[in-house]
Amino acid sequence: MKSQVRIIGGKWRGSKIMVADARGLRPTPDRIRETLFNWLAPKCTGACVLDCFAGSGVLGFEALSRGAAHVVALEQHRAAVARLEAQAERFQTRDIEVIVGDACRSIERLQRDFEIVFIDPPYAEPQLRQRMFSKLESQGCLKPGAIIYFEWPRGFDFELPSSGLSWLKQKNAGQVNYAIAEWRLSG
Repeated sequence: MKSQVRIIGGKWRGSKIMVADARGLRPTPDRIRETLFNWLAPKCTGACVLDCFAGSGVLGFEALSRGAAHVVALEQHRAAVARLEAQAERFQTRDIEVIVGDACRSIERLQRDFEIVFIDPPYAEPQLRQRMFSKLESQGCLKPGAIIYFEWPRGFDFELPSSGLSWLKQKNAGQVNYAIAEWRLSG
C-alpha cells in the first residue's frame, strides 16, 4: 500500500498527497501541521515560502493551500521529486518550484527572499539544521521578520543557530519537537 498524507486546510483541504518511498522521508504529521499553520496563519497569505527538505511536499502544498504566493521546494531524492511535480500538476499550480539536488548547495541558486522557511531535515543528519540556516543567513535569503520552522527528534537538544533568531513558539508531539523562530537583522 502506498503512503499518503492529506492537506489540513485551505483551498485543497482534504486532498491527498502520495508519499514517495525514500530513505529518511517522514512527512510532518497532521496534528503538528495543524498547530504549525495555526501559528503561521497571519504570515501565510501572500508569503514566499522555502521548503528546505521538501520530501512529500506537504508543508509547501499546505502553505499554498492557505494562500502563500510561491513555494520553492528543495529535494534530492528523485522519487520524491517526481511525486512533487506530479502533485503540482494534479493541483494545476505553477506556484511551486522544485529544485533538485542537495538542499545546502542549492541555496546559492535561489533567486528570491523568503518570509517562511521550513527546516526539517532527516533526523539521521541533525547537523543539517544549523548548516541550512547558516547558508540562508549568509546568502541573504531571508526577509526581516521571516519565520523559520524547525523540527527535531524528542530527546535531542537544539539551540538556535544564530543570534539573529528568537523563539516564538515551541511544542512537542509524540517523538517530535517543533518550533518557530523569527529572524531579525542584527545591528
